[in-house]
Amino acid sequence: MLLKKTKLALRVNDENLNHHLWNNRGVWWCHLTVHKADATAERLRFSLKTRDVKLARKRRDNIFQDISEHYDIAA
Repeated sequence: MLLKKTKLALRVNDENLNHHLWNNRGVWWCHLTVHKADATAERLRFSLKTRDVKLARKRRDNIFQDISEHYDIAA
């Protein structure tokens, strides 16, 4: 039997530098979805704890890099 792995759903719009980011009352957040092997999905949201969009983008990219080491990417 072939085991399915948990996959991270990342659809990146190259034209939108703020993909996976949203601003909630001045503070930037990152959000993404993880699809699990048991056919469920989980939304992950992280406060990036910054009001600076450039720093938020860098922190988002670091989060994606860290997560990609643990999950397969499902584009």
